Amino acid sequence: MRFHLRALVDSDNPPALRPVIEGFIDRHGGSGRYTDRGFEIELDCEGASARDLNRALLTELRRSVKKTRLRAEWMTGGTTEKFFDYVPKVIRKQ
Repeated sequence: MRFHLRALVDSDNPPALRPVIEGFIDRHGGSGRYTDRGFEIELDCEGASARDLNRALLTELRRSVKKTRLRAEWMTGGTTEKFFDYVPKVIRKQ
């Protein structure tokens, strides 16, 4: 399935996290920027489920910086799934 991701990534060490985020964005052809709240990411990617994609992204980020927080919205076909770190928070169907 194809998912659209909108996420906020926050870390205790943003400079160490920047190359990992830029690599992820380059692989999936999205956009990202650093703000005072953290890294804002927006991109499209393919995967079996939002949960699997969220887990893969957060695992990759935490390999670089252990104290990383991810607030993510994964959208596909009228359904939005929100996560805080690994935990699903809301599933909204339109």
